[in-house]
Amino acid sequence: MKEVQTLENNIAVLNQTERISGSEAIIKCLLAEGVEILYGYPGGAIMPVYDELYKYQDKIHHVLTRHEQCAAHAAQGYARISGKVGVAIATSGPGATNLITGIADAQIDSTPLVCITGQVGSHLLGSDAFQETDIVGISTPVTKWNHQITKASEIPEVLAKAFYIAKSGRPGPVLIDITKDAQFEQFDFQYKKCTSVRSYKPVPDTDEKTINAAADLINNAKKPFIIWGQGIILGQAENILKSVIEKTGIPAAWTILGASAIPTSHPLNVGMVGMHGNYAPNVLTNECDVLIAIGMRFDDRVTGNLQTYAKQAKIIHFEIDPAEVDKNVKTDVAVLGDAKQSLTKLLPLLFNNSHPEWVQKFKDLYKIEYEEVIKNDLHPTKEGLTMGEVLKEINQQTKGNAAIVSDVGQHQMIACRYANFNITKSNITSGGLGTMGFALPAAIGAKMAAPERDVIAIIGDGGYQMTIQELGTIFQQRVPVKIVVLNNEFLGMVRQWQQLFFERRYASTEMVNPDFVAIAKGYQIEAQKVTKREDLATAVKEMMQCDGPYFLEVLVEKEDNVFPMIPTGASVSDIRLG
Repeated sequence: MKEVQTLENNIAVLNQTERISGSEAIIKCLLAEGVEILYGYPGGAIMPVYDELYKYQDKIHHVLTRHEQCAAHAAQGYARISGKVGVAIATSGPGATNLITGIADAQIDSTPLVCITGQVGSHLLGSDAFQETDIVGISTPVTKWNHQITKASEIPEVLAKAFYIAKSGRPGPVLIDITKDAQFEQFDFQYKKCTSVRSYKPVPDTDEKTINAAADLINNAKKPFIIWGQGIILGQAENILKSVIEKTGIPAAWTILGASAIPTSHPLNVGMVGMHGNYAPNVLTNECDVLIAIGMRFDDRVTGNLQTYAKQAKIIHFEIDPAEVDKNVKTDVAVLGDAKQSLTKLLPLLFNNSHPEWVQKFKDLYKIEYEEVIKNDLHPTKEGLTMGEVLKEINQQTKGNAAIVSDVGQHQMIACRYANFNITKSNITSGGLGTMGFALPAAIGAKMAAPERDVIAIIGDGGYQMTIQELGTIFQQRVPVKIVVLNNEFLGMVRQWQQLFFERRYASTEMVNPDFVAIAKGYQIEAQKVTKREDLATAVKEMMQCDGPYFLEVLVEKEDNVFPMIPTGASVSDIRLG
């Protein structure tokens, strides 16, 4: 209540006209939008904004990351766990271009970001001035919207529009480029929040006929199957989805970004779909008679070969973005609109039902996967440690209440497969872009957004070294994030493919690693290395009990593979258990 009152007071003050500089206006716009933390790196073209930030340190906390890409990733982590807009700021030229990977990641994973970049003076635009880059042109393919400001008077309206576009409908990143002279220029400032944009309709109207048609198909289905994605989390539709599942008795699986929307332990939660997903939901995708996709986009890692994907089923697609409908998979019923609103309208039309024989099929196939794969991952008989048993130990000590931020590779698939989730917004990872180096900075942002939660970064030895410099950010900010590096001394996922499809030609995938523990201690972060199974539980316990940041390196089997696996171009029915 206090936060709401403060925000209202800020807006009331800002509705009064006052003559200020463009750079101060930027700060006041951020305050009006409720921004408390932003991530960035200063430089010449953004220096006027940083000068104003210096005056507002008591109201906005700026986090100096060690690389601009990491500012974007930290803002992503902040946004993903909080549901708010993440903010990143950088200078022109290389500062701006370094943001691009994080922006592209946010675009494909529907993460709301506002990125502000400085630019050379407007009189220098197009002259190849020092540190001038056409960041608007570069970022156009990977932003939801972008705009260059050359006059200070544009700042309030453009920034208000930026925040509205970033968080409305299907969220995404927005980039605002501001010339240096616009930052210095004085003007009469007044701020008004944006509530609509002409020709932009963030949430399409839901046709009641499609709701009725969907209910009809679901009520008459013998083998219905739900796959939900991140749209459930973004739309805050977790509870209504749970009600739909429980009322209808329909088994439900999730995409990677949909993980944690429904607790892992729910009896109708049948696991993850996709290339390294669970055996049952992948195989039975091609046996269901009605496939209900909610807030997911049928990407290639989920569908495998589209020519063989769920051809026997009627497809119902609940989706907020019309561009995703029929893009990859032809639907029989498309229900456009916000997931929470659509499912709320659907629920009373659904029959109370159960599908015991159909659900049993999922249980039977799980038993096969358990014997062939899961048992070996979680209860290995081999001497070396497995990634799975590290996740099992973390589950036991966090009781499934931690937020897991995973990087990209084998460890990511293991984390998504085996982490227990009781709380929504607990699985933070790079999905569509698959950005190595994502986890460490994203975990910083997540922990700062949710200081009351345990935030654990699960990272491979390859991805860790892509953004290892962010230990400096953790050190300076004293962010009590827990870092677990699963070290197999390989670029593990690439090595797995080389083993399976390139006759074990391990070209440029073996890693010669530094002393990770010594590096962490150099940043005054408590650290230890585990090489033996008998030391794992104590090490994880010490990590979780530590009040500050902690680094734990676990040396795991060098040539363990992640199964199940759907080979590229294969059908989901052709999923391999080994």
